Amino acid sequence: MIVIDGRESSLSLSNFANLEEVLSKVIEEEGLEERIVTDVLLDNEAFSELYPHQAEDIEANSFSRLELRTVSLDQMASDVIGELPKVIDIMAGGSRQAASLLRKAELAEGLEVLQDIIAVSRELLNTVYVLRGQYSAGPSKEIDDLGNTLGELLGEMGDVMANEDWVLVADLLEYEFLPACEGWRTVIDAVNKDLEATKAA
Repeated sequence: MIVIDGRESSLSLSNFANLEEVLSKVIEEEGLEERIVTDVLLDNEAFSELYPHQAEDIEANSFSRLELRTVSLDQMASDVIGELPKVIDIMAGGSRQAASLLRKAELAEGLEVLQDIIAVSRELLNTVYVLRGQYSAGPSKEIDDLGNTLGELLGEMGDVMANEDWVLVADLLEYEFLPACEGWRTVIDAVNKDLEATKAA
């Protein structure tokens, strides 16, 4: 039995050799190309791949029920946008913490926090650009300016870290990085408005 969002599919597991074949056919036949699969359950047990193409190694006759739960691309985008303010809070709190640690010469801990901030910042940039590409009505100078500012700032911090000027890194975090983080709140609101307009159209 194959169940998609609570509805039983007409497709039968017995027609497939492995889970990967089943998933490919179900996505194609059931028109799920415009949806995101959030959960895969095999006999009511959650499944996620531990390595690429693991689904190919799972024989279709090794389970009797496959359930897929999906959400629309728009819903997933709304959920992601709803989480972005929390990401900004994490970036802002982390930058304050890293600046404080670096000023106290607690370098190991300060640099660990700083690495996390840089990784989260890059993810935020990528996410916002993807969402803008999908939903924005046109180019946004504000997003481009903020993206360039954050990118240049991360590059400058990298150069200063190479010179081991930890006080200057702390200053950059506190006086330039923090305001840049706050600027992203406006950008997220703008992307969210574009998304809502797309959904309403």
